[in-house]
Amino acid sequence: MTIDIARLVGAVSRELTTREHEGKPARVLVARRTYDTGIDDLWDAITTPARLERWFSPVSGDLRLGGRYQLEGNAGGEVTACDPPHRLGLTWEFGGETSWVVVQLERVDADQTRLRLEHVAHVPDDFWNRYGPGATGVGWEHGLFGLDLLLAGGLVSPKEAEAWLGSDAGKSFTRQISDGWCEASIQAGTDEAAARAAANETTSFYTEG
Repeated sequence: MTIDIARLVGAVSRELTTREHEGKPARVLVARRTYDTGIDDLWDAITTPARLERWFSPVSGDLRLGGRYQLEGNAGGEVTACDPPHRLGLTWEFGGETSWVVVQLERVDADQTRLRLEHVAHVPDDFWNRYGPGATGVGWEHGLFGLDLLLAGGLVSPKEAEAWLGSDAGKSFTRQISDGWCEASIQAGTDEAAARAAANETTSFYTEG
């Protein structure tokens, strides 16, 4: 695959905040980017099992408000909000932990749609200090990369995207994403040396693990 890495990295804006969620302090990660497709098509791409399987993961379950879903080899949870074609909310249950994901779509014009992904989590301080926001942010941006390929008509399967991510070019892409979340962390007030050390750990995890 021929991938424009600079375009993909530059297409995403990254933001970190904190807030109280369910009575405890939570880390809030927000990624935004615009896709060159209409809002109904983008909604269909992120909610229809046959299309999700092509860019993200096979999904099963009761895919409606209040139902439970399961991604193959990944998280499961409950559909907590479903307002087509604007807002999808999920609990994200993985490894014995629960976090919360909200995806919002905003029409820019007939052929462009802005996606906002928010992930809220109660992250242990030791894990956050070691890996920073990139542990979650890089994973989500790998998914946004797959969605980009799907909408461009160039994706055969997630395995193809995974194979590219394991190449030298793909590892460079991951490194640049990790650096992007490092900068967001610094902007949010993290000590620069600590943020860069955490980004290095995250990059190593995704490229060498």
